Amino acid sequence: MATLNIVLIEPEIPQNTGNIARTCAATGARLHLVEPMGFKVDDKKLKRAGLDYWYLLDITYYKDTADFFERNKGGKFYYFSTKAKHVYSDIEYPDNAYLVFGKETKGLDEKLLFDNPDTTVRIPMIDDARSLNLSNSVAVGVYEVLKQWNYPELKQLGQLRNFTWTE
Repeated sequence: MATLNIVLIEPEIPQNTGNIARTCAATGARLHLVEPMGFKVDDKKLKRAGLDYWYLLDITYYKDTADFFERNKGGKFYYFSTKAKHVYSDIEYPDNAYLVFGKETKGLDEKLLFDNPDTTVRIPMIDDARSLNLSNSVAVGVYEVLKQWNYPELKQLGQLRNFTWTE
């Protein structure tokens, strides 16, 4: 089974993290939350946004960025930023890829981006747009990787209630 990792460094808004948790749960991606966070994990807004998917979630918590990188040595990291020179869909993502996203107000540390120019990617948008919502950006990244991997172990055929699809 292929493994996709979503990393949120210092997320600030519980509803965004809840939406991202739901995306991770629905796609089988692992979620990594790096403190400090702008909310507590038991926040009602976080749980409401994630709805009833929490039992499907594979989640790991880290005390800070150094702890995250220490515990995930050898990982293949891809940093999503509006400051990147590469487009996210031009990258070929390997198994066990880590898609790394920064906090809503500041994004990722520029030193981290500068040190990793070949694996720092952006989602294209018009000049006047500052950025996409964090949970939307994560969804774009997740589904690009899963598309490249041909949606491993994900249900690809929907089912009608009163009719049956034929192939």
